[in-house]
Amino acid sequence: MRQTVSDHLLERLAAEWGVQRIYGYPGDGINGLIGAFARGGPRPEFIQVRHEEMAAFMACAHAKFTGEAGVCVATSGPGAIHLLNGLYDAKLDHQPVVAIVGQQARMGLGGSYQQEVDLQTLFKDVAHEFVQMATEAAQIRHLIDRAMRIALAERTVTAVIVPNDLQMEAAVPVPPHSHGSVHSAAGYKPPRVVPGEHELQRAAEVLNAGERVAMLVGAGALNAAQEVIEVADMLGAGVAKALLGKAAVPDDLPFVTGSIGLLGTRPSWDLMQGCDTLLMVGSGFPYSEFLPEEGKARGVQIDVDGRMLGIRYPMEVNLVGDSAETLRALLPKLQRKQDRSWADKVSAGVRDWWGVLERRAAAPAQPVNPQLVFQELSKRLPDGAIVTSDSGSAANWYARDVRLRHGMMGSLSGTLATMGAGVPYAIAAKFAHPDRPVFALVGDGAMQMNGLAELLTIAKYRERWSDQRLIVLVLNNRDLNQVTWEQRAMSGDPKFVASQDLPDAPYARWAEMLGLAGIRTEDPAAVGDCWDRALAAGRPAVLEVVTDPEVPPLPPHITLEQARSFASAVLHGDPSRGRMIRQSIRQKLPELLHGR
Repeated sequence: MRQTVSDHLLERLAAEWGVQRIYGYPGDGINGLIGAFARGGPRPEFIQVRHEEMAAFMACAHAKFTGEAGVCVATSGPGAIHLLNGLYDAKLDHQPVVAIVGQQARMGLGGSYQQEVDLQTLFKDVAHEFVQMATEAAQIRHLIDRAMRIALAERTVTAVIVPNDLQMEAAVPVPPHSHGSVHSAAGYKPPRVVPGEHELQRAAEVLNAGERVAMLVGAGALNAAQEVIEVADMLGAGVAKALLGKAAVPDDLPFVTGSIGLLGTRPSWDLMQGCDTLLMVGSGFPYSEFLPEEGKARGVQIDVDGRMLGIRYPMEVNLVGDSAETLRALLPKLQRKQDRSWADKVSAGVRDWWGVLERRAAAPAQPVNPQLVFQELSKRLPDGAIVTSDSGSAANWYARDVRLRHGMMGSLSGTLATMGAGVPYAIAAKFAHPDRPVFALVGDGAMQMNGLAELLTIAKYRERWSDQRLIVLVLNNRDLNQVTWEQRAMSGDPKFVASQDLPDAPYARWAEMLGLAGIRTEDPAAVGDCWDRALAAGRPAVLEVVTDPEVPPLPPHITLEQARSFASAVLHGDPSRGRMIRQSIRQKLPELLHGR
């Protein structure tokens, strides 16, 4: 049987680039590719999702949890358009993802044919480093090679468009040896990127001169945990974490202050306000109001991407380099701080903060305090757990209350902060690591948006996973809770019921209908037991907890403007003003009792 363009494309991905699976959804724009998946020879596995956006999310999560390029496939027109949100998630979080998309037959292009969309223009922003449409069979080899290599080298999104008639033409695995032909090769290994000696010495001088050093680490430090710990110990520094870097260093270390920003902790706020020197490692954390005021601290930044340097704080020394390599090269030049009073102060603040969080979680609510749910999970996280969170109020409690230990992984949609990524991220994590327990922490809004549908994907593939512990937590508060609080605290508007109230849905019962475990509670005393039951279920589970939407996600520092906005929401007749005032007092009180 002759080899088609589609056969060659899939074999190139599998045999030469080591792609094990492709997430996608079929359609007539990729009939040739779908047919080729079923034929013999080296092939990635086709993983059928419920929606193309989920395929792109899963490809992004695959990249995050493996370091490999994620690959997704979609049909022409509507299917390609559906990919965009997940692809932007990958682009903004600097993850290597390759999109393979179909197109209408070449002879019909430009004729307003059904489902004809100008895909090169459509993808030109999200995949601007490389988006190309194949018009000849001999192009396929170098288009796939370049898409994969550029995605990995630039940590970005690339796209290859293949018209449906070309997919079924005879393959040309070796282009002709002639003028105008391109003869590509597969393979990519990242280089060793380390700054020069002079710049390292300059950075060391700044850090050695500091008396109160703060570190901020992000996703770029995920493979530099030991180096971050050693540098922090040498400098007597506290370590705050951007949300994408939550798994970079364990939360059980005394100098780790936790997350930073609106979803962050009081110790991280205090760290940044009190430091005289800031070392940023692998982070593009965007909110400058949570960093030291300009001129209050000297700064050193490390990032492998020179474009990300010096844009969050006016750094004195900017180092282009891999986080682990650069920190290793910097360590011998650093002087150990003999005065540990700053380090002791940071550790005392962290110790107090964990106590504050425990008391906040224990505060009564109607019916369940959401913080309690996350605290009880944190106590039970198995070794090697992978945790994903959706955007929304679930991200608040994930950021603050979940303690990740050494060897655990965690992620979410960071820069795009889109809803709907939590469950597909967890599915991709399970495919990449079928022997590890995975947890998706999701609000009811995101669950209704697409999580309910993707439970079907979990049910379809669960027998494939050697450890079937994939637990989806649903916070059932019948409110688009994050936006409700943003309306109150940022705009000064009361909750707008028409946009914020959600219909109730039987999340746990829906899971049971699919053959998964379904557990539901609205009893605070039963939360720990419910987590135990979900972990012991022997199959994927949905844990639905009815939580109180009026428990406020308090920022680490409340500004006067935020206080005024909150008061405005109350005065303008917020429908839950009584409960939200009571819960705000209950949540703030533990801090006040600690002398804050």
